Amino acid sequence: MTDDLAAAQARVAERFGVVPDVPAPDAKIGIARNVRDGLVPLNGLRHPPEGGTCGWYVWAGGKLPRRRDFFVPLHVTHLADWCPQALPYLGLPPGWRFLLAPDHEDVWFDEGLLS
Repeated sequence: MTDDLAAAQARVAERFGVVPDVPAPDAKIGIARNVRDGLVPLNGLRHPPEGGTCGWYVWAGGKLPRRRDFFVPLHVTHLADWCPQALPYLGLPPGWRFLLAPDHEDVWFDEGLLS
């Protein structure tokens, strides 16, 4: 992780009053292939880490599809190639969500992600 990225993740966590919980570069996230298509908004949510995953799921577009094969595993280190705009938000701890679109940022805590 670069110093710039670490600083960006720390700033996002500080803005929302949380201690950064940055996933390891070799941790896996669940990512939808559609993030490479430039669809908006870009969505992310974080469940508690489990079994080598960091808990993050990232997808593009409006509704979250329920298909089992919608998300594919990806190491955090490769996220810069898929959707670099999500990287500053990865320091948010489990229970947090984000939604990004041009000139729009929505970040909130969702307790339901912790159960």
